[in-house]
Amino acid sequence: MEKTDKALLRELCEHMMLARKFEEKVQLLFSQGLVHGTTHLGIGEEATAVGTILATQPQDYLLPTHRGHNQAIAKGVDINAMMAEILAKETGVCKGKGGSMHIADIDKGVLGANGVLGSNGPIACGAAMSIRKKKEDRIVVYFFGDGASNLGAVHEAMNLAAVWDLPVLFVLVNNTYGMSTPISKATRDTDLAKRAIPFAMPSKTVDGNDVLEVYEAVREARDYVAKNGPMLIVENTYRTSGHSKSDGNLYRTKDEIAEWRGKCPIKRLSKYFLDNRIFTQDEIDLMDEKTTGIIEAAVEYGKQSPNPSLDTIMTDVYA
Repeated sequence: MEKTDKALLRELCEHMMLARKFEEKVQLLFSQGLVHGTTHLGIGEEATAVGTILATQPQDYLLPTHRGHNQAIAKGVDINAMMAEILAKETGVCKGKGGSMHIADIDKGVLGANGVLGSNGPIACGAAMSIRKKKEDRIVVYFFGDGASNLGAVHEAMNLAAVWDLPVLFVLVNNTYGMSTPISKATRDTDLAKRAIPFAMPSKTVDGNDVLEVYEAVREARDYVAKNGPMLIVENTYRTSGHSKSDGNLYRTKDEIAEWRGKCPIKRLSKYFLDNRIFTQDEIDLMDEKTTGIIEAAVEYGKQSPNPSLDTIMTDVYA
């Protein structure tokens, strides 16, 4: 990426800021009893979503994880509608019926987050098959985590995509914990890029806290997948937030979390801007103020939106 492409660099930074502020606000709203059910945050993982999705094309499909707020924001899902959805309001992107773990927006190519780990893998293959049949210039970007990488559905999807040369980019967000279980206790070989070997699939490992490295790797991967078939990208990162709202973080030390907070992808990109004289601190502060305003407006929009009517309780519900 050229340092002179300031519009793209600004977009990368602002999208990460939006994702971070959105989830911090959801965390606050949950503590106030305004978010029902559960929610899973990816604070600290913003570069994986933003760098990946901004490197793909608008027409590409996205299958997010249950920890997918940052992925949906990067894909351009309306933030007001997302906040309203999490607050279970009628104006939500899924009319208040999906909640935090099931954000979907077909118009944006977001085919639906899924609370069942690994289950979006076969769906990704189905979407990719439709692309092949229609001969479209699209790929499917399928996010999953290191925990889900041990599940059969993921391996079945990788095998099917490889056998049929389907245009699926498998994006493994390795935050080193499956709920509270460290990766070393659940996976014998923690070099997860090797998961591609049995399927004769190319793979690449990147620093998932470096949004520029993620962007460059995925831009190349997108071209490969569109022409040749599936590929695996492993993005090593860390969630400084807990697994879910009920996570007391008793399985890891405060020092470990603090160390990773020091590797914050937003601070890292801001330092890059200053070191290379791309943006001044005042310009970065303006981005910060702008994104704060967007999130505050989204919260107000969500709070003021009407609750769903009982008359529509069965509308858009399928079983």
